[in-house]
Amino acid sequence: MADEEFELDVDDLTRRMDGAMGALRTEFASLRTGRASGSMLEPIMVEAYGQRTPINQVGTVNVPEPRMVTINVWDKSMVGAVEKAIRESGLGINPQTNGTIIMLPIPELNEERRKELGRVAAQYAENARVSVRNVRRDGMDQIKKAKSGISEDDVKYWESEVQDLTDKYIKAVDAALEAKQEEIMQV
Repeated sequence: MADEEFELDVDDLTRRMDGAMGALRTEFASLRTGRASGSMLEPIMVEAYGQRTPINQVGTVNVPEPRMVTINVWDKSMVGAVEKAIRESGLGINPQTNGTIIMLPIPELNEERRKELGRVAAQYAENARVSVRNVRRDGMDQIKKAKSGISEDDVKYWESEVQDLTDKYIKAVDAALEAKQEEIMQV
């Protein structure tokens, strides 16, 4: 049982670890596998009406086939700006325009590129693990600071709570990495 004087904010630690997982999911979504995905365009900003705007706010993003993404640009005058933003994004995709519809054929990945993407995914996962461990360290520091005012049993209880939470999130990071690497290696 926890002492009335000390109550570790487990919700805060959970929220911060969820943030690390959210960041990992966003980074994984930006990794281009051999499959088309609308989320791969999320980081791209278009110069529209004098400001930088997310691509999904200037047109409708669709995935009509496994290797094709289309963007139906709402304003015909924006087609060139959207095309330019995609070319300069570093995705390595050559947009093809048909009126207000921009088609993005997703090329096959070669073996070398797949391995490289696997290493990048592993690096993203390691960054997420480090973030989770930093949150764990903060939680353990809070417990240490309160150590004088709480019993040894309570210290052990809270430390095990923080460790269990950390283990759960590290497992989630590992599972996400495994799924992403499987997706990358799929031909």
